[in-house]
Amino acid sequence: MSDESAPERVCFLLRVRPDRLAEYRRRHADVWPEMLAALSRAGWRNYSLFLRDDGLLVGYVECGSFQAALDAMQEEEVNARWQGEMAAFFELPDGSAADTALERVAEIFHLD
Repeated sequence: MSDESAPERVCFLLRVRPDRLAEYRRRHADVWPEMLAALSRAGWRNYSLFLRDDGLLVGYVECGSFQAALDAMQEEEVNARWQGEMAAFFELPDGSAADTALERVAEIFHLD
């Protein structure tokens, strides 16, 4: 079990379709309250998304265990609905979902 005083810090990348950037931004200005609650229950803390104009999406999250946080979200009914709604926004391999196709970026430095 991870120590909550030293959370796992995770950075990940995805790619949003350039023709869907405006709508993707709009959807994240109004994330469903039940999705926010599910993320909190699953241990997602200090969660941020950053989106470049070319579609590069950079995510950052802190949690006790990233794999446990991902697994917990798979148990949330609202996550399946959200992923279904958002799937068309991403450039993904066929049959992939954004929450399982994200590319992790290795942390090499952290200023305490």
